[in-house]
Amino acid sequence: MYVRALQGYEEALGAKHTSTLQTVNNLGALYSDQGKLEEAEKMYVRALQGYEEALGAKHTSTLSTVSNLGILYSNQGKLDEAEKMYMRALQGYEEALGAKHTWTLSTVNNLGNLYYNQGKLEEAEKMYVRALQGYEEALGAKHTSTLDTVNNLGALYSDQGKLEEAEKMYMRALQGYEEALGAKHTSTLQTVNNLGNLYYNQGKLEEAEKMLLRALQGYEDALGVELVKTYIPALTTMRNLGDLYSDKRPDESQAMYTKARSGFTVVRGSSSDVCLYLKRRLDALDISPRQDTTSPGLGAINSIGEDFPIIDKSQERERTFKKLIRKLKSHLAA
Repeated sequence: MYVRALQGYEEALGAKHTSTLQTVNNLGALYSDQGKLEEAEKMYVRALQGYEEALGAKHTSTLSTVSNLGILYSNQGKLDEAEKMYMRALQGYEEALGAKHTWTLSTVNNLGNLYYNQGKLEEAEKMYVRALQGYEEALGAKHTSTLDTVNNLGALYSDQGKLEEAEKMYMRALQGYEEALGAKHTSTLQTVNNLGNLYYNQGKLEEAEKMLLRALQGYEDALGVELVKTYIPALTTMRNLGDLYSDKRPDESQAMYTKARSGFTVVRGSSSDVCLYLKRRLDALDISPRQDTTSPGLGAINSIGEDFPIIDKSQERERTFKKLIRKLKSHLAA
């Protein structure tokens, strides 16, 4: 649909008309959602160059595409480039719209995600708290943008080992999402996944399994079995279930790891951190299907169940990968 619209705009209005550029930007968002990150980057760069020529570097349409590029670069692991885009967008929004405008707050939230992915947890917390306070004032405590940041604080607290605070944030986000979006919305399911990881890290394995299975079944119901095969949040839940099953249920663990690895190979590449991790886990299952829970391998797993910070969607349409698996690197290098 976007491709047809783009062709029509190009013929009727020209390649550099703002309506054409908006469709180019939207096509970039679609490709990003589909995991076609190189195609998405081409569309965003084209839209950005066109907006800069037509509207100027500080126009909000230009800044929106700058922010989209920041999200894309973050998803590609290009964190330095992502930070440059986010900082440019943030400064532009603050000048054009003010510090408390929701588009400004969206970028603050996304900067929090970036710092979180870089392991800069204090900086991330500052961004999340600023975004949360701003959203509560501007939109209210139950708005989905507010809840996104609540979820993100839960992920941060979980990473810091503040599990009680993390559970409070996740429960608040989950209850809010269920009321606002329904039990099977992808944002709801991402928080369900996060609660599953939290319970796993607390040793509450039955509760963890219930949450993770609920998340996976929800993704399949919401998106369909085929799309789930390359949908990063669903793949991550499969990976998390593989971790959960790895001690006592090696056959089920192997099945989950295999599905996750197949999907991540498509969207991330076989040399990505997550694919290398999954290969290691599958190899370990082949060697020793029943590991001692005190072994270094399982201890590592217990510390790396993946949570999802949620990218704010008040201006961007990306709903994909939110946390780079930075803690995997130390385990892969071990």
